[in-house]
Amino acid sequence: MTTKPVLVLGSTGKTGRRIVERLAARNVPVRHGSRAATRPFDWVDYSTWAPALEGVEAVYICFYPDLSVAGATDAIQSFTDLAVSSGVRRLVLLSGRGEPEAQRCEDIVRRSGVDWTLLRASWFAQNFSEAHFLEPILGGELALPVADIGEPFVDADDIADVATAALTQSGHAGQLYELTGPRLVTFAEAVAQIARASRRSIRFTRVSMTEYTGALVEAGLPAQVVELVRYLFTDVLDGRNASVKDGVIRAVGRPPRNFSDYVRETAATGIWNNGQA
Repeated sequence: MTTKPVLVLGSTGKTGRRIVERLAARNVPVRHGSRAATRPFDWVDYSTWAPALEGVEAVYICFYPDLSVAGATDAIQSFTDLAVSSGVRRLVLLSGRGEPEAQRCEDIVRRSGVDWTLLRASWFAQNFSEAHFLEPILGGELALPVADIGEPFVDADDIADVATAALTQSGHAGQLYELTGPRLVTFAEAVAQIARASRRSIRFTRVSMTEYTGALVEAGLPAQVVELVRYLFTDVLDGRNASVKDGVIRAVGRPPRNFSDYVRETAATGIWNNGQA
């Protein structure tokens, strides 16, 4: 187990927050990688990188907003170079499953000259409860530009377990883990499960990409975000990821969490009933 700090980038995000909790529970020194941290880290402010990396042995790299956006490859290259020159000896990259741009970032980490582990994931189960799908679900309708394609939604807790193991244990260097849930679930099926578990009437509606991105523009989202959404719902959700993989069991020796278990446990918190459990 490392006695030097582990830097967790995106430490307030869905995966980062969980990794921080797990490292702390193991008494591993943690350095938060966020703009609000004691030593702030900001992907767009290079001056924050070196202080955040000082004395660090391992880093969880979670790039915001996504490895597919313009400039991500340059940022990952610059960060990787600086991390290695600062003495980091282990890099764990959260990558995008089925994203060629993300795989170029993987190649950068592979060539770093230090121990590396790659975690490929796509759509998180927690997108329905901790991200942009929550508000429309509370409103009773989730409208998305997605066909009837199955997605092996991966639980953020599974990603955190694998990342924590890769950051603190031997045996994960040089490994690529594709992280998925154990079965395919369409977005319509996911919403139906949430509706049953929360005992509410929630509809799933398929809309065109033009309608969806138009609504995002009207809501004032930046052009880069709108383009990212377009990419994720067209290129990434075209069926290329409609398969389950064994990354979770290979990494931590147990099967991945079922989406139905996530739904049942999340519904019990009351999050889909405006906090009324």
